[in-house]
Amino acid sequence: MLTPITRTHTPGDEPTVKIQAPGQPDGDQGAKSKRLRKAGIIAGAVFGALVVLYGVDLLMSSGEVPRGVTVAGVDVGGQSHEDAERTLREAIEPRLAEPVKLRGGDVDAEVKSADAGLSIDWRATLDHTGEQPLNPITRLMSLFGSSEEKGVITTTDDKKLDAAIEALRPKIDREPAEGTVKFEGVNPVAVDPKPGQKLDAAGARQALVDQWATGKQVALPVSVTKVKTTAAGVKKAVDEIAKPAVAAPVIVHGEGKDATIEPAVIAGSLVFKPAANGGLTASIDQNKLVGAVGPQLASTEVEGKDAQIVFSSGAPTVEPSVDGKGVDWAKTLTPVMDVLKKTDGRELKAVYAPKPAKVTTDAANKLGIKEVIGEFTTRGFASDSGVNIRTVAEEVDGAIVKPGETFSLNGYTGPRTKAQGYVEAGVIKEGAPGREVGGGISQFATTLYNAAYFAAMKDAGHKEHSYYISRYPAAREATVFQNHDGSSVIDLKFTNDSDTGVAIQTIWTSSSITVKLWGTKKYEVESITGGRSNQTPPQEKPGPAENCHASNGAPGFTTSDTRIIREVGSGREVSRNTRTVKYNPQPKIVCPPPPPAG
Repeated sequence: MLTPITRTHTPGDEPTVKIQAPGQPDGDQGAKSKRLRKAGIIAGAVFGALVVLYGVDLLMSSGEVPRGVTVAGVDVGGQSHEDAERTLREAIEPRLAEPVKLRGGDVDAEVKSADAGLSIDWRATLDHTGEQPLNPITRLMSLFGSSEEKGVITTTDDKKLDAAIEALRPKIDREPAEGTVKFEGVNPVAVDPKPGQKLDAAGARQALVDQWATGKQVALPVSVTKVKTTAAGVKKAVDEIAKPAVAAPVIVHGEGKDATIEPAVIAGSLVFKPAANGGLTASIDQNKLVGAVGPQLASTEVEGKDAQIVFSSGAPTVEPSVDGKGVDWAKTLTPVMDVLKKTDGRELKAVYAPKPAKVTTDAANKLGIKEVIGEFTTRGFASDSGVNIRTVAEEVDGAIVKPGETFSLNGYTGPRTKAQGYVEAGVIKEGAPGREVGGGISQFATTLYNAAYFAAMKDAGHKEHSYYISRYPAAREATVFQNHDGSSVIDLKFTNDSDTGVAIQTIWTSSSITVKLWGTKKYEVESITGGRSNQTPPQEKPGPAENCHASNGAPGFTTSDTRIIREVGSGREVSRNTRTVKYNPQPKIVCPPPPPAG
């Protein structure tokens, strides 16, 4: 067999033929072959060495934690399980005694692992580190610093953990707070906005379970609610709105008198709200401003007078109303925000407008107050009680109750104290006679109640005396009481549920009090008093050591009153209502014997 013939051409020469013997390589291919054999020998040697190294490494590390494994940041790679547990306990257990540091949004917090029901399952943690890998590449990489974080296996008390998460809400959760401007005296201070945030309970739970043992701060996820304002926008409002506004007073020119709005008042009246551009808009709380500056111009205003029903001739007549004049603050303060921007010329002109009476002459004439629709008289009272009855009667005389309105005796008179002309008089306290400023008013209340009763007014609330008083009709009487500060305790109220007005007339004498209700009479009223039942005898009660007044007491009983309302003219029955009243026995007061003489 012949080998290939290589022909070599030399320019100008005849072709030369070279014949190569079988089995004899040429020079280039021989060199290449030698190199390949050498590389193969080296590769085989390296591979063999790696195989030997792999075997030795596998043999020597059998049963240990894989190299490069960390648990909660602690390197336990290449250790036996026993050594690894010791290493972990030494590194991690001191952390467990310290509170776990947390951060939810921009709020720092902490929780004790025991309170959160968190503990480490050491055996499960070590098992979780895995076994020696058989993959030679993995083992080779571990020799060059490759690491893997495993984390601890946590045992949780779900109830404690959930409770601990919820206990973080008061500190971490907050509503969004827009930026604003507050004043410290007359110095404006920027209050930067704060977005709202709410703890993600499920996410926080997982983050805490995963990271609590690392010794690092655990980031808890929160949902964020954005705000409209920005810190830059708030600062701009301070510089461009607030500071100029309180730079100097504002003068309000009234009729014949000026008022001054001081910077402190301006500061207290400014109201800031978020604007669309991240800044703030400002306005004035007129009520606050008027409350401060209004009294300065009060003398320039003229108070009006409501129309009144008077009984100078025995019959009701209308005393005409008189309109007043006052500052129209809404118009006066319309340009105030522009004035607050100025450095000089900080002035306003008071605008005056008529102030119509609340009850005009025309309105009073249309109330239909023309005849007596109910009246009642009670008699007999001590002179000091008579003073109080006269005082309250004068206050109530001429009162108008419009259709649909409710009259309140305590509300109409206000506090009944010495300042209003009331004096100390007799009262019954816990069944025993006593004295209080305003005593005796209950007799007027009973008289007014009966006048309203026979005028067919709607009872809007009253209370009978606890003990029966013989000068009053049983089950058809009322008492009233106030605290010393004038606040109402027991009141007398009735509602005018007719379509015409009602006027109250009071007539006082030294021995009687009469109340008449005037309006348009539409009803006749009949009262039927029931019999007495369930009588109970009085009990003895020791009187006070000082100022004791003995009394024989009186029995208690139950009785009733039925009111029948009929239409005038037709006699048709409109309503029939029965009220049952239980009176307590009035105790027999026994006074202690006087101290021995001498």
